[in-house]
Amino acid sequence: MTTHYQTGFGNEHASEALQGALPIGQNSPQKVPYGLYAEQLSGTAFTAPRHANRRSWLYRIRPAALHGEFAPFEQTAFHNRFDETPTPPDQMRWSPFALPDVPTDFVDGLFTMAGNGAAASQTGIGIHLYACNRSMQDRFFYDADGELLVVPQQGRLRIATEFGVLEVEPQQVALIPRGVRFKVELPDGSARGYVCENFGAPLRLPELGPIGSNCLANARDFEAPVAAYEDVTGDFELIAKFQGNLWRAPLAHSPLDIVAWHGTHVPYRYDLRRFNTIGSISYDHPDPSIFTVLTSPSDTPGTANMDFAIFPPRWLVAEHTFRPPWFHRNIASEFMGLVHGEYDAKDASAGGGFVPGGASLHNCMSGHGPDAASYAKALATDTSKPQHVVDTMAFMFETRCVIHPTRQALDAPQHQRDYQDCWQGLQKHFDPSQR
Repeated sequence: MTTHYQTGFGNEHASEALQGALPIGQNSPQKVPYGLYAEQLSGTAFTAPRHANRRSWLYRIRPAALHGEFAPFEQTAFHNRFDETPTPPDQMRWSPFALPDVPTDFVDGLFTMAGNGAAASQTGIGIHLYACNRSMQDRFFYDADGELLVVPQQGRLRIATEFGVLEVEPQQVALIPRGVRFKVELPDGSARGYVCENFGAPLRLPELGPIGSNCLANARDFEAPVAAYEDVTGDFELIAKFQGNLWRAPLAHSPLDIVAWHGTHVPYRYDLRRFNTIGSISYDHPDPSIFTVLTSPSDTPGTANMDFAIFPPRWLVAEHTFRPPWFHRNIASEFMGLVHGEYDAKDASAGGGFVPGGASLHNCMSGHGPDAASYAKALATDTSKPQHVVDTMAFMFETRCVIHPTRQALDAPQHQRDYQDCWQGLQKHFDPSQR
């Protein structure tokens, strides 16, 4: 292969690090080229419809079954305990978490913020933050409970997977399918960001409906890696997340030993700056679903197990319209993060506490919207002139079920217990004598 990535989300990709390593005409010949083992990795049921079926054929130096016995592994901050304490209906917000001051890799640096559902029911999500300052050394990880959507906020990641390498930076994301083994290296020495662990149906591109065949995220902009294998022996450990718990097993070789592969259950990276934003060119707002990058559908048509949406730079041109996101209450629940810049509904210049690396949670039917400073600024805007929202990248994990914050997130010093104060400056303007 001459290119570092292959393009197209959901495509049947194929890659080989040695010429002729991919068998021709069948998936599991009696003798695989180069003495490799054939192995299938299935991310959906065998009988899932063709358009939704996720599976890959792997041609590797050793099969994935070759490792020692698993034993429990303690990483107390990374878990799926979403029922530890009653969930209040308050709006919630957190300041950024600091980078660690002791050597901490990606796995040890995961901190569970919130979630719903469970791996056992194959519904819901887990929401985690990561903060790390050391590359994973002699350690590999896989998640049997769900796929991982990694959203870097500070520092680049080099994610070496069984399929090849994903290099991601802030304003890009990485999607690692359920069960895929990987390690995370830190080119910049430290990194911080967000992770959504999806227990439900695999993320896919949303249907476009009357939008037509273009806009939003384009399939061609998703990049899958090319094959790159490690033929290395030594003392390694394999960390597995299985049914909400972490386990470790000894390994005598690197599991990143796939020489060739083909299939649809593959990792991707996507640059959020390539998202083709659309909006109103007359008046009022379209629903924020127009910002959906990827969706995990549920068993209810039109209702997602999880939507991943972003709020990137864009033009606002609607006249006679309150341009920031309006005040609202949703049946869905929203966890937001800020990767870069300033979010247009929270005025940082007025002392707002929503800054890059931070997070907010607005659960089902909890009222929210622009703070007092943003509201005042929006009222004074001349809507006969276009407004260019620049230098920003916010995102949202939206789910149909209530998102339950963990006890550790509620108790964290980063929890802004004065968040409600940002709306207290909203004044009464009602005057029945003035239309």
